[in-house]
Amino acid sequence: MVSACRCSLFSTSGGRLLYFPLCLAALLLNGCATPQPVAAPTRGAEPLLRIGLVVEEPSVRIRGQGRVSIRGSGRSNLEPEEEVTITASSGGLLLNGQGAAAQRLTFQSQEANRHLLVNGRAYRGAVEVLSNGSTLTAVNVIGTEAYLRGVIGVEMGRRQPNEFAALEAQAIASRTYALKNRGRFRSSGFDLRAGVQDQAYLGVSRETELGSRAVQRTAGLVVTYRGDLIAAFFHSTCGYSTASPDEVFRTVRAVPYLRPVSDRRPSTGYYCDISPRFRWTVSWDGNELRDILRRTIPSVLGIDAELLEGFRGLRIHGLGPSRRVTELRFEVASGEIPVFGPDLRRVLLKPDNSPLGSTAFEASHETRDGGAVAARISGAGWGHGVGMCQWGAIGRARAGQTANQILTTYYPGTRIERSY
Repeated sequence: MVSACRCSLFSTSGGRLLYFPLCLAALLLNGCATPQPVAAPTRGAEPLLRIGLVVEEPSVRIRGQGRVSIRGSGRSNLEPEEEVTITASSGGLLLNGQGAAAQRLTFQSQEANRHLLVNGRAYRGAVEVLSNGSTLTAVNVIGTEAYLRGVIGVEMGRRQPNEFAALEAQAIASRTYALKNRGRFRSSGFDLRAGVQDQAYLGVSRETELGSRAVQRTAGLVVTYRGDLIAAFFHSTCGYSTASPDEVFRTVRAVPYLRPVSDRRPSTGYYCDISPRFRWTVSWDGNELRDILRRTIPSVLGIDAELLEGFRGLRIHGLGPSRRVTELRFEVASGEIPVFGPDLRRVLLKPDNSPLGSTAFEASHETRDGGAVAARISGAGWGHGVGMCQWGAIGRARAGQTANQILTTYYPGTRIERSY
């Protein structure tokens, strides 16, 4: 993403409606997790993070590219490229099925630039394996900046030099997210998960030169609002505007810096219209959609599938501030079944059973003899739509915007400040 001369940019400056009790209960119980409130860290040393790589699984494989030390086991080291399998037993952890059971094993590479491999994937830092009784959890203990190198390449892919500012913006947003959510899974022995439940992290194999440079050039920088770290939500493609949290989440509170922001360019089009997922369509035949809903509505909303008898179609009933769908109603013989924004992407699955790209869509259906024979969704963008639009950031970087401009646009009223 653009040239590297950016250090001065980071200043501090119709029918009967049926509402079902089980549906309402499910709406209350199945909310999105709210990031824990944590004060902005004081300036000091770079924080260590604990990343859950393998969570509550029966076993894990570990080896080192070089010599590896082991703490907590009868063995003190592994030879280069030697692989061991740690399994969970009722008494604790076993190394290759042998020795005294341990509750915690710690692996550390003893050679510079030689990494640990967990289930074949290389990671910087140390790896702890924790006993959970019948399962185990493998945790990567790593400095924040090294962790971010393994995040940026996954979240943003391989970018070009004229897109460098977007990489810088992602590095700052990802650092803010990590520090804001540090300790979220403390009871399980780690801070963050390595998957999309938090932010994607795949270790050394997905690091890129430009991404690592963006992490280095923004080291310690975070996004704050009135002195506190922000909830730094981000997503792939907003489509035309970012979203308000209450349009797509159930338990994330509204804050001034998370509000709809237009992604329109001054001339024509949108900054994120370069995304391969800027516009999309999904079509179902009537039986196909009916079968999907018979599976998803009971599991997501707790409603009996029999209530879908006489399926007649679907219609949009509510739109949020960013014009995303906040309520969709399925027309059935006995009335209508409402599905609200936070549940839409899990209920209205595509024919391949994957979720809808976003809740920014228009809907239509065809009927014959009173029953639905086809339905179609025309959508915009990809992801929940809250916070920074990653493809929008890339488009803005190509247009010459700085990381500071990108971040303070998508998170209005915020500042870029140094944490450490």
